[in-house]
Amino acid sequence: MSSRHRVTVGPEQDGIRLDRALTALATDWTRSRFRKWIDQGRVQRNGAPARQSERVAEGDVLEFEVPDLVPLEAQAEDIPLSILFEDEHLLILDKSAGLVIHPAAGNPAGTLVNALLHHCRDLSGIGGVERPGIVHRLDKNTTGAMVVAKNDRAHLGLSLAFGRREIEKTYLAVCYGIPRHSEGVIEAPIDRHPTDRKKMAVREDGHKARTLYSTVESYDDAALLACRLITGRTHQIRVHCAHIGHAVIGDPTYSGRQWRNLVNERARYSCRDFPRQALHSRNLAFTHPVTGETISVEAPIPDDMAGLIEVLRG
Repeated sequence: MSSRHRVTVGPEQDGIRLDRALTALATDWTRSRFRKWIDQGRVQRNGAPARQSERVAEGDVLEFEVPDLVPLEAQAEDIPLSILFEDEHLLILDKSAGLVIHPAAGNPAGTLVNALLHHCRDLSGIGGVERPGIVHRLDKNTTGAMVVAKNDRAHLGLSLAFGRREIEKTYLAVCYGIPRHSEGVIEAPIDRHPTDRKKMAVREDGHKARTLYSTVESYDDAALLACRLITGRTHQIRVHCAHIGHAVIGDPTYSGRQWRNLVNERARYSCRDFPRQALHSRNLAFTHPVTGETISVEAPIPDDMAGLIEVLRG
């Protein structure tokens, strides 16, 4: 059954946004969850339906309804997973290229969620949503380290840590061209492309996005970059790299036909034929949400990217 909860705004929350106040006063749920419930009309302020844009005042009474768990229709499937770390609370996997995260209309089976349901038999209730244990995601054709919660306590802790930017995420990207500076900061707001809703774009009215980069290796016409995400916008590294003129090789959405400009013939055709964006989640580091220990993992560079790098090295 759904349940109702009531909290009262104190002086510490006076004047802040409704979703932030709820997160501070009811720590068992995340800010994104409260935003969703506000949109669904499940939150009231002083007896009236609340709106996302509202700011609360000391003494306000906030009531919210926690809905029933949503039944999970996905089926467990015996899909091999490469595990980098696992305990009773969470696991970190080395995601392969082509693996979709959760079932959808175009991918009803064969997804990471299907694999997780087989690997961890008690995932179905986590978060009460159709993406059990998923607290962040990698694009279908991005490889590497990805953390998954195995219970609600870990799910909440990881969600809060991601929201507070307490999880260090470093990616390797093979990009066209060589950045003028060996390291730097890309700070450019990101939102949906104004005409192509499947793409993201740098927009003045977008959400704040910040990426730190450093050049690991440089080649004749390309570079291997280490990119550390400070924010976590959709397609952030791919959009930011393209924005500074160094699109990720193989990126079908943001790179175009830049392979034609490469001088080395072997490198030119290797970049042309690379089947996906050359982007890999190399490192994850964070404080374990339950045990408090420091977790740091490194996912090995996949064979296809390693082969591309060797070709570019000449």
